Amino acid sequence: MSIKLDILQIQEFLPHRYPFLLVDKVVECEPGVRLLGVKNVTYNEPFFQGHFPQKPIMPGVLILEALAQSTGLLASETAGDELAGMIYYLVGIDKAKFKRPVVPGDQLMLEARFLKSKRNIWAFECRAEVDGEFVASAEIRCAAVVN
Repeated sequence: MSIKLDILQIQEFLPHRYPFLLVDKVVECEPGVRLLGVKNVTYNEPFFQGHFPQKPIMPGVLILEALAQSTGLLASETAGDELAGMIYYLVGIDKAKFKRPVVPGDQLMLEARFLKSKRNIWAFECRAEVDGEFVASAEIRCAAVVN
């Protein structure tokens, strides 16, 4: 069974808000397996004012943040009420790679694949693409902590 989430459902779990909420919707989610999210990148993003004014590109750290937010949504859908009342923190990024810049007008596809969970530490393999082209990847770990 594949689950889809709109922005209001995403905001029920993620505490982030504009300008730091970096997942616009979830087009596929198979709890315990995989999530595919979308970030529509527009010229109106506040980071483009300084990164870089003459050639705007999305900062790599924000691509990783968007992937980390995707892992939070997958963890939420996987664990259900088990994560209620907890805050989900980024605790590790390994093997981060970047291939091409993300620019205004791109639709960033965010894929998170569940690897394992132990004692509220969740591990995922993540990948970002634009138009089927590899943009970035990383192994991301997060911790669910009592609020």
